[in-house]
Amino acid sequence: MLIGVPKETKDQEFRVGLSPSSVRVLTENGHQVFVETGAGAGAGFPDEDYILAGGQIVPTAAKAWNQELVVKVKEPLPPEYQFLQKGQLLFTYLHLAADRQQTEALIASGVSAIAYETVELPDKRLPLLVPMSIIAGRLAVQIGARFLERQQGGRGVLLGGVPGVKPGTVVILGGGVVGTEAARMAIGMGARVQILDINVDRLAYLETLFGSRVELLYSESLQLETVIPQADLLIGAVLVPGRRAPILVPRSLVQKMHPGSVIIDVAVDQGGCVETLHTTSHSNPTYVDEGVVHYGVPNMPGAVPWTATQALNNSTLPYVVKLAANGIKALETDRALAKGINVHDHQLVHPAVREVFPDLC
Repeated sequence: MLIGVPKETKDQEFRVGLSPSSVRVLTENGHQVFVETGAGAGAGFPDEDYILAGGQIVPTAAKAWNQELVVKVKEPLPPEYQFLQKGQLLFTYLHLAADRQQTEALIASGVSAIAYETVELPDKRLPLLVPMSIIAGRLAVQIGARFLERQQGGRGVLLGGVPGVKPGTVVILGGGVVGTEAARMAIGMGARVQILDINVDRLAYLETLFGSRVELLYSESLQLETVIPQADLLIGAVLVPGRRAPILVPRSLVQKMHPGSVIIDVAVDQGGCVETLHTTSHSNPTYVDEGVVHYGVPNMPGAVPWTATQALNNSTLPYVVKLAANGIKALETDRALAKGINVHDHQLVHPAVREVFPDLC
């Protein structure tokens, strides 16, 4: 199969769809891989590495896109819609529930779009979301600690505190992969950590991980109203696969937070769970609303592309190999991959996304 790897165009997105080692696996299996020049440079993979792996470097995005299977990291942006082709396979993160324009473009093109974030194993795990969720969760605390610094607009709190001064408080909404990894980092920094979740079984599991080092709370309105105003760093880690995240933190609750507190919503690409938070970028990552610093970068792992590209490829490559070998028929034998199809033959097919856009069905 002919496989294209275009350079990412999202603001300061330095990850790349295929690493040189992944390209080698594909070329050794008889496939041809066309990599846009410079696509891997930001992640530490120069063109020469792709050539040594058997890939072919092409000079333009159009040539990388003009292939049977296109492997990316982030969703196509409006300037890339012109490259979408009927019958083409697109394998990348899509997050359609919060992006009507992209959804309409994919439907109109006739492309078969498979979303990393909706590939789902029989036990409900999301194998292609996990590696980036781990990174985003860990980054959320690292970034939050930085923006709590006074010079960055924060309230000047050191998360770990010092002897004689209490540590900062980190409140995490959601105890999934992102929330767990955020808690792990916050504990390491010495912060006071609270996780809220509606799944009692998950809270019980987290107790086996963290014991008394984390305060585990059932998430309901009164509890949120109690803990959020005391948060120095509030991390949104709520994900509903294929759907918009529910709003758990209304503006009225943000108003009660300390001036200079920080909010980071890792699921902002799915709409986020904080009413006052909207999408930002790596170039302009924060803004202040109601006196609180808001961070809404949807591609957080793009800040650590060398690590993130390899972590993502470790999970995506087996699926890429199947798609390269069998095309769309790979979905017939791989149930997890079949769950990932969002758009096919001018139709919106993923059940959760169809609920968001019933008029496009």
